[in-house]
Amino acid sequence: MGSALKHYMNPLHIYCRLRDLGLGKGSAAFLCRFYERAVFRYFVSRH
Repeated sequence: MGSALKHYMNPLHIYCRLRDLGLGKGSAAFLCRFYERAVFRYFVSRH
């Protein structure tokens, strides 16, 4: 996985973009935890 793609898929990056879109801290954190468990770890563990 390329470094730029890793950056954009990083849960913290996703959290910051959700906050930029106006989501509250709790909602953004909840979505990022779900994203990390469901999507991000799958891609990281494969490489």
